[in-house]
Amino acid sequence: MGDVLNYIDGKWLPAGRGEWFESVNPADGRQSVARVTRSGREDVDRAVEAARAAWRSWRLVPAPRRGELLFRAGEILIRRKHELGELVTREMGKVLAEGLGDVQEAIDMAFYMGGEGRRLAGETVPSELPDKDCRSIREPVGVTALITPWNFPIAIPGWKLFASLVCGNTAILKPSSDTPACAAALVEALAEAGAPAGVVNLVNGPGGEIGEYLATHPGVDAVSFTGSVAAGERLEGILGTRHRPLATEMGGKNAIIVMDDADLDLALEGVLWGGFGTSGQRCTAASRVVVHDRVYDRFLGMLVEGAGRLRLGDGLLAGTHVGPVVNRQQCERVLDYIRIGVEEGARLAAGGRRAAEGELAHGCFIEPTVFAEVTPAMRIAREEIFGPVVSVLRCADFGEAAAIVNDVPYGLSSAIYSRDVNTTARAERELQSGIVYINASTIGAEIQLPFGGWKHSGSGHPEAGGHGGALEFFSRVKVIYRDFSGRLQKAQIDR
Repeated sequence: MGDVLNYIDGKWLPAGRGEWFESVNPADGRQSVARVTRSGREDVDRAVEAARAAWRSWRLVPAPRRGELLFRAGEILIRRKHELGELVTREMGKVLAEGLGDVQEAIDMAFYMGGEGRRLAGETVPSELPDKDCRSIREPVGVTALITPWNFPIAIPGWKLFASLVCGNTAILKPSSDTPACAAALVEALAEAGAPAGVVNLVNGPGGEIGEYLATHPGVDAVSFTGSVAAGERLEGILGTRHRPLATEMGGKNAIIVMDDADLDLALEGVLWGGFGTSGQRCTAASRVVVHDRVYDRFLGMLVEGAGRLRLGDGLLAGTHVGPVVNRQQCERVLDYIRIGVEEGARLAAGGRRAAEGELAHGCFIEPTVFAEVTPAMRIAREEIFGPVVSVLRCADFGEAAAIVNDVPYGLSSAIYSRDVNTTARAERELQSGIVYINASTIGAEIQLPFGGWKHSGSGHPEAGGHGGALEFFSRVKVIYRDFSGRLQKAQIDR
């Protein structure tokens, strides 16, 4: 594709400093996806200024009409779905079916949040005094900074943008420097749908240079961030002292429990999908599998065999099961963790190498990797690896399994495979994560319910829809008391 520019105040513009960087295909480092403008602080200033000016009128547009903008954007994404799915695969590496699913999530969110334009409800309650009514309404927070990762390069920007816009906010999107072309394609859809100038803005560049500057900019009213724990917790420390609302989604160390009464074939499908889908580069990836002693050896053998059947390759090629990791730095990080696992005494049961045969030598491919005889104290069982690495641990019963699952700093997603309704009911209650799956993998959230984690996985401001979801963050509540008695009434006193 052509150059990726910034989008500020309704115009596609190169960055003021005149510098560029390359977005590269992780399946083949010889292929450039796009040349991308490299922003500086002055570009962020212009985007924030445009967003502040646009907010004065956008917040007054009736919410149903704001929703109609999202409906139009959703229709454009439907029309361009295959094209954009291929772009996701070329720029991020996930196989084409997953790239198309990435775009579908944005489509689903566009229509869901578009409908919320007619449901931005407050509350009306009776007053304890005569001739007085009480109600609450929702209002936008103002200018929002949206900082997004590379692993869902259209879906996650869509989650944030659509929720922010329908609430009446304006937005500045700062996507990952690994996937700027995908973000630009999403913004193109909103521009084509008729977003007024300044309502949606896009700035490209490294997070260390402009991400924190955007998040702390005095013209920004709220920040939604998805990324690493280190970056998210740094923002929490900075923005907490400024009383600026911050929503963070920062990853997980998710686990699947396989009980002795589980359908092992079904559990195997869930573990292969959860552990190696998107090359393990999901915040909900199943990087731990806790297996009951009675079926441990049998299930481990099934998993090793299943991992060995997965074919590595370019995600655009038919028959590919697992694509590359996103870049060389991530590749080295994953290989470092594999070395750590071996040094800790875990048994490398499958994979464990960078694949470099033939065309794979030009990309960032790591074999689907399985560690056996992992103990809960090992780093590979506690730290997020974000790659195609699965650790298999033993448990004697459900109580021990739940203790293992919960004994990490994260709490995003967990799952259990069991045919016993009582065991699964206990899992719903005992597993300490924002999402719990019963007889399904740890990945596959639906947009009509909130998405977010506990503990170090997030700040407690979920994404997506449903009660307590993204609309709670992107709007604020104003309470209105109207007294039409014609005299002074004092609540709790005049009773």
